[in-house]
Amino acid sequence: MSIGKSKKMLLVAGSVVIMGWCGYLVGERIHHAAALRRTAREAAIPDVMVISPRHEARHVSLELHGTVEAWYQAPIYPQASGYVRMWYKDYGARVAAGDVLAEINTPGLDAQFAQAQADLQSSQAKYDLAVVTAQRWRLMGRSQAVSGQSVSVQDANEKSAAADLEAARHNLDRYAALERFKVIVAPFSGVVTERDINVGDYVHEGGGNLNANGGASELFSVADTHQMRLFVSIPENMSYILQPGLQASVRVPQFPDRVFEGKFLTVSGGYDPDTRTSVSEFVIDNKDNALWPGTFAAVTLSAPEQSGHLSIPTGALVFQEHGMQVAVVDSHDTAHFRDITVGRMGDGATQVLSGVSTGDRIIDNPPADLLEGEKVHVVPPAAGYSNDVSEKDDE
Repeated sequence: MSIGKSKKMLLVAGSVVIMGWCGYLVGERIHHAAALRRTAREAAIPDVMVISPRHEARHVSLELHGTVEAWYQAPIYPQASGYVRMWYKDYGARVAAGDVLAEINTPGLDAQFAQAQADLQSSQAKYDLAVVTAQRWRLMGRSQAVSGQSVSVQDANEKSAAADLEAARHNLDRYAALERFKVIVAPFSGVVTERDINVGDYVHEGGGNLNANGGASELFSVADTHQMRLFVSIPENMSYILQPGLQASVRVPQFPDRVFEGKFLTVSGGYDPDTRTSVSEFVIDNKDNALWPGTFAAVTLSAPEQSGHLSIPTGALVFQEHGMQVAVVDSHDTAHFRDITVGRMGDGATQVLSGVSTGDRIIDNPPADLLEGEKVHVVPPAAGYSNDVSEKDDE
């Protein structure tokens, strides 16, 4: 009996151990499954970075590119056809108004001028004869020696000869003016920036120097550089800063350590439909002639900002069919979409007219699949990201 009881107790104890071990294994699996479900739920919550709206900077700064041009720039074309006798001013030559740049041999024009002089002399002689003839016929008409019709004919001949004489004078004046164009002079004081002729070149009236392909170019180009014009294309969302008194800081590649000052002169008053920009013009003093026409310029414009509106990174905007929205995170880390009204939009920051306040937590670059009321996990922004954009705009 004692042996049977011992076996029974061993069997019971073994069963208990086995059941305990099985329970342990089941518990472990349940715990592991719960951990997996918890991890999956946490992984499903998107990580987001948030920013707060900032008040716009007191000054707005704009970095643009521009082109420096001469105060006056005159391409010079010939008004008389012929061959270049000699040129006297080369590239970079300083000239005063009226200085001779080149001379042209014009044998064809000279012959036409001589013909015009001869035509004037012929017309003068014919007019003198017509005057004398008309006077004689008028005397004979008073004595009834000739008919009144004949007298009228001679009067008409006199008037016709007078008109021919006047036409001959104007024709001579025209050729005399063209003769003066044989000498090419500087239209104003400045510097020669182009010379596209050589001795013996054939130049065509109004067409310039003819090349081998039949094309034409100007003979000279003269630039007045005592002041320079700076042309800058301003985006339409920033054109409000173009006001009298606006100044531009200008840097050019050839003088990296020098800053030139440009004063606002005028603006085109319209936008290019392709680029959505307006051409503005600034004036730069150039007494030392450091700046040359055609120079590339890096332009910085700075103007006071008086709107007092808030701004957010442009990447925080959510574009919807009905307008703009932002994704705001509440105190329970739940995302909600909110309608806003935007003002000026830039690459880095956008002005917000209404819909947000400085205490809002706005998701920067929200996920495209973010849903209304979805839980989010707020993470700190990476160094140099997001907030740096706003700080740069505040400078």
